[in-house]
Amino acid sequence: MRSGRLALLMEITAVGVSDVGQVREHNEDFMLQDDALRLFVVCDGMGGHAAGEVASRDTATMLQSELKANEALLAAVQRGEESHDAIEAVVRAAIEKASRDLYDRGLSDRTKKGMGTTCSAVVVIGGKGVLGHVGDSRCYLVRQGKLYQLSEDHTFLQEAIRHGMMTKEQAKLSSHGNIVTRAVGPMESVIVDTLVFDFVVGDTLLLCSDGLHQYFDEGEELPAIVGREGSIESVPGKLVGMANDRGGSDNVTALVIRALAVDATEESFENTRMTLVNATFDTLQHVELLSELSSAELMKVTSACKPLDIEAGEAIIAEGEVSETLYVLLDGQVAVERSGNVLALLGAGTHFGEMSLLSQRPRSATVRAKTMCHLLALDRPTFYTLLQQDPLLATKFLWKLAQTLSLRLDDVYLLADSQASVANKTTLRFGLYPSPFNYGGGKG
Repeated sequence: MRSGRLALLMEITAVGVSDVGQVREHNEDFMLQDDALRLFVVCDGMGGHAAGEVASRDTATMLQSELKANEALLAAVQRGEESHDAIEAVVRAAIEKASRDLYDRGLSDRTKKGMGTTCSAVVVIGGKGVLGHVGDSRCYLVRQGKLYQLSEDHTFLQEAIRHGMMTKEQAKLSSHGNIVTRAVGPMESVIVDTLVFDFVVGDTLLLCSDGLHQYFDEGEELPAIVGREGSIESVPGKLVGMANDRGGSDNVTALVIRALAVDATEESFENTRMTLVNATFDTLQHVELLSELSSAELMKVTSACKPLDIEAGEAIIAEGEVSETLYVLLDGQVAVERSGNVLALLGAGTHFGEMSLLSQRPRSATVRAKTMCHLLALDRPTFYTLLQQDPLLATKFLWKLAQTLSLRLDDVYLLADSQASVANKTTLRFGLYPSPFNYGGGKG
């Protein structure tokens, strides 16, 4: 959300611990913390003859060297002269380059053939985090006591859950939990998941290997430990110790990163920004059109939207115009008008203009700000790019859009039949089909 200036002076503090665990003979995890670049990486290597250690270390240092080579770009993003998308592209390219290098080394050295690593990396810059992810290490965000998993596991079990082959509860009992379907190195190329998200004062990130997250309950235990107030100095050690006490069947790594205000002036500014970011996210969670999306998917949509402030009395869209933008009202009230008559009043959490993403028909009504309004705007080119990059997000979004249009079609039929009672709406009377995207475990 636009807040008047960039967050340039937010302090980032980070502490990490990596341990061999209770069963393994050597540690193939690798953790990197570069405070100057604000780069934080956790990699979990795989492959015999110490190849996993090589893969994890070299992937992390590849990210470090590529970002260092782009320090001018980092500075431009920090100043607001370049988009965070540029850093997202650098992170993606660095991990792809690491995969090619590891694969080539495996071809020339038989002892390294098939070596690979997971990778969860975050760059914190200009009030946002840029995530690059492959494999089953994880990136969690703890905000206001709630935990959000920003990364998605690339494993056999997660794919089975996504395709409805098993529930989360069944997956926990499966013996196939360690089968990774995507990694850096085993193949010449790799698909890298990326995400740009807001990072505000009080937020805490946890980057960890699967040797840690397999032992923790995400509902209450993990957010309580990671998000507790005060110093984070002892948090990684506590997490690693608990994982070892509970079995320690693999190498265990935890890297905890927290955003703090530098001084009272910055704290005031950052608190305002934090309020806006939290209000935006909370509002979007209750927008019907976005209700199927996971936390990470919702953050992806938020990042794609542009903040917009409209003064009372201004028209946001005009009847008869041809435009191509969906609007989400975060705060304020708007009036929907047709031929000068007010048809409806809309408040925070509502959306309008979605049909313009699908057709070039002129707007059927004017939407005018009744009060000062804060909105998010999603235009058609950005919307198309979002759908192309994430087919599952696209399917969820279009499912809810189809349901919304189904209800509106009922309204048209009722109006034509002079049956205005909501109780008689065909779709409501017989019910909407349940979501096919729950996977037996709800939002993540």
